[in-house]
Amino acid sequence: MTSRSTAAQSGTKKGAAAGTRLSGIDAARGLALLGMMATHLMPTFESDAALTPTWIGLTFSGRAAALFAVLAGIGLALSTGKQRPLEGSALSAARRGIALRALVIAVVGLALGGLDVNVAVILVHYAVLFLCILPFIGLRLKALCAWAAGWILGSPVIAFLLRPWLMAADPPLQLNHNPGWEDLSTPGQLLGDLFLTGYYPVFQWISYLLVGLILGRLALSTAVVPVLLLAGGTAVAAFAKVLGTAAMEEWGGRAELQALLTDPNYPLDSLLQVNLAGVRQEGSWWWLASSAPHSGTALDLLHTSGVAAAVVGLCLLVGRLGEWLDLDLLLPLRGAGAMTLTLYTAHVCVVASFHLKPMPAGWTEDGMYFAHAALAVLIGMVFAILKWRGPLEWLGHAANQVGRHQPAGIR
Repeated sequence: MTSRSTAAQSGTKKGAAAGTRLSGIDAARGLALLGMMATHLMPTFESDAALTPTWIGLTFSGRAAALFAVLAGIGLALSTGKQRPLEGSALSAARRGIALRALVIAVVGLALGGLDVNVAVILVHYAVLFLCILPFIGLRLKALCAWAAGWILGSPVIAFLLRPWLMAADPPLQLNHNPGWEDLSTPGQLLGDLFLTGYYPVFQWISYLLVGLILGRLALSTAVVPVLLLAGGTAVAAFAKVLGTAAMEEWGGRAELQALLTDPNYPLDSLLQVNLAGVRQEGSWWWLASSAPHSGTALDLLHTSGVAAAVVGLCLLVGRLGEWLDLDLLLPLRGAGAMTLTLYTAHVCVVASFHLKPMPAGWTEDGMYFAHAALAVLIGMVFAILKWRGPLEWLGHAANQVGRHQPAGIR
């Protein structure tokens, strides 16, 4: 009786550890969702002539979306063998499932791309990232680390060389275009936009999914890995930001770039702190020395990947603390994080509706954000307590199961 009781307790503890790990990942995804909502609804620059960065822009710009992408890689690793990647027929089945799930996300993204909304919709790029990462799903940790390092260092250089050529094409590609159904009629332009000139350039952003696969192949349920993620991620993020700032301010980079960016409506100092996505980064190799959000440089990719790793480590540690206290500390975030596709889609649709009619009287941008965030948290908590999937999550899960040849008994 004693041995059976001990075994049962051991099994319970192992199950709780696994649950904590998954709760921490969902909580980090919830944070990413709330951060992206903040950049959509609240100003990232002040309305003065200098475009002074706001605390929202300084905190979330570039980091929230990158966290979302890194977590996609972690989720793929956890669903394809965790520390031991799948092989053979199981790996092929997993790839088919991921591809069909990506198709669902792409359809939703293309539908949102047709809305009149001042939001850079990530979903089509997100779906393409899922497809691009399929060849890497079966790789082990050392190979993934080599690929990630090479991609972070090499992809920004290749993108820097190709972007001017695409921007000079006839017709030229647009920066920061939201793909919609009509873009399917010009597939060449659509691919160029998705991979190199879009707000979330897939070519460089493959780096985030590779980093996520690396993190997901680690023993996340152990006590030491979250600590290493928090400490190591913070160190990498700080190193990249310090190096980028030194390149711009101490080594002459900003002066060189300021000579190219002569439009007074785009003060370079503020853009380097918040967002370079709308700037044609060409004419000088100094663009590659920046760590500015949405610049797509190696330092930007390193900084945001480090922040993502640190956030994941922190969420996992909070989950372990909650387990020790016998409290679900992560419930408000993990609930929303488990149904981000549904909540993100609803959020974009609501934002689009206010382009058709004025914002209700008495509402401020801050108030609108907190209303969106509170509803996302509340709905997520209800679904988590009831153990329900979000509607679009259920559809993506069903597509994944069909791809794996398990259409019967989808739950």
